[in-house]
Amino acid sequence: MGFFELAIIVLLAAFIGFWLDTLKAREAGVRAARQACAEEGLQFLDDSVAGRLLRPARDDNGQLRLRRIYYFEYSDTGDNRRSGSVTLLGSEIEVLAIRPRLYVVPKTPTG
Repeated sequence: MGFFELAIIVLLAAFIGFWLDTLKAREAGVRAARQACAEEGLQFLDDSVAGRLLRPARDDNGQLRLRRIYYFEYSDTGDNRRSGSVTLLGSEIEVLAIRPRLYVVPKTPTG
């Protein structure tokens, strides 16, 4: 087996490892978003998260890992869509953000 064939096999193995790691992180993001929405009494829409950012970062032990940010949508009334995000470092949840609810207060007439 030549160098070229070996390089192709190594690259293919690295790609498959990255792909499996991404699936694992995405599933952790879906579980975290679903659980947070359930705890807050919100409806987790589309039963999915969408990747927005992927970059290297160091964890508390100084090890290099991938930081992934996923966005998701939820509804508080059933007829609107609001955005939330979940940040993972490796496959560990780092931050989960659900935007605060927007309350519209009517203006009182002055007079």
